[in-house]
Amino acid sequence: MTKLFATASALTFATATFAFAGDVPTKADILETYADIAEAKYDDSLTAAKVLRDAVGVLIAEPSDATLTAARAAWVAARVPYQQTEVYRFGNAIVDDWEGKVNGWPLDEGLIDYVDAAYGGATDENEFAVLNVIANPSFELSGETIDASEITPELLSETLHEADGIEANVATGYHAIEFLLWGQDMNGHGAGAGNRPATDYANGDTCTGGNCDRRAQYLSAATDLLVSDLTWMADQWKQGGAARTALMENETAGVSAILTGMGSLSYGEQAGERMRLGLMLNDPEEEHDCFSDNTHNSHYYDGLGVLNVYLGSYTRIDGTPVSGASLADLVIATDPALDAEMKAKLAVTMQALGRIKSTAEAGFAYDQMLERGNEGGETLIMAGVNGLIDQTKTIERIVTALELDQIEFEGSDSLDNPDAVFH
Repeated sequence: MTKLFATASALTFATATFAFAGDVPTKADILETYADIAEAKYDDSLTAAKVLRDAVGVLIAEPSDATLTAARAAWVAARVPYQQTEVYRFGNAIVDDWEGKVNGWPLDEGLIDYVDAAYGGATDENEFAVLNVIANPSFELSGETIDASEITPELLSETLHEADGIEANVATGYHAIEFLLWGQDMNGHGAGAGNRPATDYANGDTCTGGNCDRRAQYLSAATDLLVSDLTWMADQWKQGGAARTALMENETAGVSAILTGMGSLSYGEQAGERMRLGLMLNDPEEEHDCFSDNTHNSHYYDGLGVLNVYLGSYTRIDGTPVSGASLADLVIATDPALDAEMKAKLAVTMQALGRIKSTAEAGFAYDQMLERGNEGGETLIMAGVNGLIDQTKTIERIVTALELDQIEFEGSDSLDNPDAVFH
């Protein structure tokens, strides 16, 4: 599993010699590298998801503290390559249309399984907030009785996921699996993640939480579905795949897509919705990986995804490098000082995200950092937020320097209209 973290070596900003002709890469060269890295990242995500599926199978067959711990470790490892793919969002429609299946967040976990009484009940916004499909082999949806006697991938993806068009009804993907492995984190800003017992998957009288067989069905179906969804996306980036083909149809638009993903992930999504918003609300439920307390890793590998796309360099989980002509090469040829500025800002951001990661691993968890009045936590998080905002300003300058059409990056009320957050 440790090989999954080898990608951090990209921080060295090593200069590579690429195989394009002449001193300046063509846009086609750059897009080929970008697509090659996407193919490698999604393939790595698929490989890690298969390891997770195997670990889940062992947990279901032999529920114990050891097999639950192994399944959780496989989930954490699976997040490493996947988070680095998020830079392919926003600029590639095929990814945006698909992404909610695998990384939908936040979720009303009461849709899936039992929750603490403090969680509350159904709301006007979501009548399925405490459906608990694991405990209910049938339920009403839009006036129709749904047969959920067997929990299958089809039930989750075609019926339950985003039921009634409500995005909080997340029934599939990494975070549904995370909830089933950890359970709710009831510690607030205190130490500790979710603490679901392995006996939630036990048979007979030792079963806790009720419906252990159906919980196992759900977990198995969700992991099978994750593997299936990642298989599909990995195929889209292969030679002849729909994502690669769409990218190459218009080379200038393709370069804009790279920058759109970099800027939107950096600014509105990560700096805003995933970091600044949670800090403003001081809400541990605004953690991206809120059940497992793995948010520090998700933030770090999101940032690393932006970095390795700019540099055109990614190290696969087996240690194999994937590199080629990069956006950085094109910026160097256009404005070397601007490239140096971009690399310096990326380094500052990664150092800030790295400090969040190392501090959390030392025992000061991300949800503790979010607590009101915790100046140390706020300093750590805001350093990451500020780094991401600052690098987005340089991404905007690159758009201008390359004479591309103006790009409107994803925003966030937490950054653009803070007063609206509290209304």
